[in-house]
Amino acid sequence: MKTQKEPLEELSAPGKMSGPTSWSRVSCPCCISRHIEPLVLIQLSENVQLITKQWIMSVISAPVKTGCETGTLGAQLLVHPGEDMKGDMIVVAAPRCTLLRVTEDLGLCKTYQDGNMTAFSYEDKDNFCNIEDMQRFLTLAERQFIIKHELDSMRALEDQRIPGVPAPKGKLKARESILQKLEKVGVIRNITPLHDQKKLTVLGKQWYSQKKLWGQPLDGIQAYFGGTIAYYFSFLDFYTLSLFPPAILGMFIIFFLPSINFSSENSTASESTQAKEDDDHPSVSSYMVQAVFSMLWSTVFMELWKRRSAALSYRWGTFNLAEQFQEPRPGFHGEIGTNPVTGRLEPLFPDWKRRVRIGLVSMPVVGAFLGLVVMGMALFYFFERLVAGWHKSSNSYFTVALLYLPSIAHIVYTNVLGNVYRNVALKLTEAENHREESSFDYHHTTKVLVFTFFNNFAVLFHITFFKEDLGLLRKRLSSLLIVTQLVNQFTEVVVPFLVDRFMSNSERNLKEDDPEVDHLQAQGSLPAFPGLFAEYIELLVQFGYLSLFSCVYPLTAPLLLLNNLTEIRTDAYKLCKLFNKPFSAPVGNMGVWQAAFEVLSFVSVISNCWLLLLSPRVKDLTQDAGLSSGQVLVFAVIVEHVLIAAKMILAFIIPDEPDWVRIKREQIEFHSMQALKKQRIKRIQVDDTLPLKDKL
Repeated sequence: MKTQKEPLEELSAPGKMSGPTSWSRVSCPCCISRHIEPLVLIQLSENVQLITKQWIMSVISAPVKTGCETGTLGAQLLVHPGEDMKGDMIVVAAPRCTLLRVTEDLGLCKTYQDGNMTAFSYEDKDNFCNIEDMQRFLTLAERQFIIKHELDSMRALEDQRIPGVPAPKGKLKARESILQKLEKVGVIRNITPLHDQKKLTVLGKQWYSQKKLWGQPLDGIQAYFGGTIAYYFSFLDFYTLSLFPPAILGMFIIFFLPSINFSSENSTASESTQAKEDDDHPSVSSYMVQAVFSMLWSTVFMELWKRRSAALSYRWGTFNLAEQFQEPRPGFHGEIGTNPVTGRLEPLFPDWKRRVRIGLVSMPVVGAFLGLVVMGMALFYFFERLVAGWHKSSNSYFTVALLYLPSIAHIVYTNVLGNVYRNVALKLTEAENHREESSFDYHHTTKVLVFTFFNNFAVLFHITFFKEDLGLLRKRLSSLLIVTQLVNQFTEVVVPFLVDRFMSNSERNLKEDDPEVDHLQAQGSLPAFPGLFAEYIELLVQFGYLSLFSCVYPLTAPLLLLNNLTEIRTDAYKLCKLFNKPFSAPVGNMGVWQAAFEVLSFVSVISNCWLLLLSPRVKDLTQDAGLSSGQVLVFAVIVEHVLIAAKMILAFIIPDEPDWVRIKREQIEFHSMQALKKQRIKRIQVDDTLPLKDKL
């Protein structure tokens, strides 16, 4: 590991691994290779002892099933000590057999010799395409995630102490996660997937550097950054494209459907004056067109996205992911005992204790934050009335500008409160001690979604259904969109530019022939990728503004479209340039986020119906028709239910997946059953040929 001209893979010939800076040995003959691909960098603390580093390397390279020499369940990976054994880094690669074994465990589908995607089977590996070339058989993101998967699975078989780490910090309990423990005591500072600079440069040119306005290299994103990242950018791409129809409709309403004066020919002068004062209200036809379109658009958008998601999951080989009883997540802790389902020794935590923590700690804290939202809303109304009184008494240009100040201040308050709450929600979910990663993600996301919905939409719903002030709603919504646009453009465009221009990382200052250890250290110096939580929250709030309230402010879709056209490029730029490469698990859809968007799509029917009912023009028409408030309410409920039924019928008519994906999935299920039958028959035939004493 001397120079870039002599990279790690050139020093990895198995026959030359006798020195202290060689790759660890492999026991399987099929895994021996002269070229080993460094995939993951483990950064240790600067004062880590040599004996501790040697122990970590031995555990990582130990077999998965035995690991008897170290008293652990190892990861069966390849390790390299970096520049020397005294350094603070470990470079990790994966042998062929480990990659193939975990590919089967994860349930990934790969291209079979007949050209179709098929669930990978280790026993049938020779019939899959590109099986001899792991860099073509598995994507870079998949190879790196497999390493992280195996590192997370390392467990102590018995109580022991980490060499070189003083007690009690260095004490390992039986079945405790080794990786989690090493991170907790500070031995491991960071674990980073390594960039492939050549591939990253090519991807950047196709992605954020391209001159054309539309199109993203989704397959390249999935191959390099993984399914989680690719699904986000695919959804952002599809959502932005879908904004064009409502944006065009909004512009059409603004410019070609002016307010209609419904006053009669015999109206008095005062009525005409009042009609002119109401000219800023859209006409009945405008409300109806925008409201009905928003309901239909949100339904069609989600159904078409589910079809696209299904097609992508087939193309990326993740539509048949294995659903198996998961290992405990690394952060899970409890008393060691025997799992009643699997029979394995592992930490156990009573479910009643988790429920107590949720009921007596998490729920009250979440309720307290919702109370802070209500307090902010009360202060908003107080200052709204105060500023309105000033404007009424002075009627100056200064007070006109002040009318927007309470809305802007409340927007800033809700954003700050939301950022604080997201950190609190993470701590609460960690304290609940969920066993599975999926359960942890579900509870964490649910907490954030409940607060986000309440924090962003409570004021809007209160203005709409309690104050019944559509003028204030329109002003509030315009303030939200304009301020959000300005903040997003600053944080998404200006800040990344300044960071990249004046605070560039050391990787940019390195030359190609500099020692490779310097390149590795430069990659490790970048900040960790913060994840996609905030990005999905931003899209969810956008979708709520558009589907729930856009009928009172038709410019909602055009403003969101302009924002997202820049967001696609800036998000891509930040991911490639400003952060460490994240690990990305294979996924078949957006997970809980898709359900959140569907809930908003359903609520949009109710919201738009009542917004239409509360419009001033509709109120005037119902009064002119002599309808009582009870009759109007009954009519609105009937219309609401009719539209909900229409929405459900429309969702039923549009299949969640294309027919060709459904057929492929059913073919895989059929072939899996046939293969299982053949294995059973073969096993029975083998048993019949055995002598009786062997059977006994």
